[in-house]
Amino acid sequence: MSTFALVILGLIALTLFLCYVIVPQGTVAVVTVFGKYRRIMSPGLNFKLPFIEAVYKRISIQNRSLELNFQAITIDQANVNFKAMLVYAAFDQSEEAIKNVAFKFVDEQSLMQALVRTVEGSIRAFVATQRQAAVLSLRGEIVLHVKDQLDATLESWGYHLIDLQLNDIAFDEEIMRSMAKVVASNNLKAAAENEGQALLITKTKAAEAEGNAIKIAAEAEKIAAQLRGQGVALFREEVTKGLAHAVEEMSKNNLDPSMVYFSMWTEAIKHFAEQGKGNVIFLDGSNEGMSKSLEQMMAIQQLQRPVK
Repeated sequence: MSTFALVILGLIALTLFLCYVIVPQGTVAVVTVFGKYRRIMSPGLNFKLPFIEAVYKRISIQNRSLELNFQAITIDQANVNFKAMLVYAAFDQSEEAIKNVAFKFVDEQSLMQALVRTVEGSIRAFVATQRQAAVLSLRGEIVLHVKDQLDATLESWGYHLIDLQLNDIAFDEEIMRSMAKVVASNNLKAAAENEGQALLITKTKAAEAEGNAIKIAAEAEKIAAQLRGQGVALFREEVTKGLAHAVEEMSKNNLDPSMVYFSMWTEAIKHFAEQGKGNVIFLDGSNEGMSKSLEQMMAIQQLQRPVK
């Protein structure tokens, strides 16, 4: 075989080799003709015209992730440090979306720069309207705000935002210390208030219990006094009946009723001597004194007799 034939066979083999393109799974290939967009190749073995069609770019349609570290300032001038992860992908495999991905940016670096700056700017704009005390509780609101702001922009680039995760939100060290002091002081205040309420409740319950005890004791004393009064009245009534009966019996037997009063007088002196705590009893022991005492007792007896 001549050299010319070998050259021809080599050219044919090269041409056949250049006619076929293998596109990996998860990617698509953008084909141009003399630099102008022509069509899209799907995953698998594809045919192209050699020396005329060229693969301009292979584009992944799989999800991509990007980590972000940036700072924002709240409305009350507090610096907030964010650590976030961005998940995005090609909008879909339609021709329009793939053309936007392939031709909107000069290179991948330009896309990353625009994407990062757009996300950071959206978050900074939202944080600038919030106070530092509220930022920590607004993770979900921040993500929704970013998605609302970026969906249309990313779609024009051929992408869409799948997820934005704010992994860490932290303030400057000085602000963190001041916030910790505020939390500690609020906890101490709440503890003092709870302790005061507990002490108030304890004292109130103790006062109520003491008041109830005094009321019960007073009621018991009242009842006891009534019973003692009734007892004394009954005692006096019985004594009066006994004296009246004794005087009546003595009168029937022609005896001097004053003997009853004399007996009562001597019994009283005996009771004083037995029950008294002192050592001396002053009594008028003369005949006149005893007679005077008997006359007084008899006068009392006369007053107690019923009028006929």
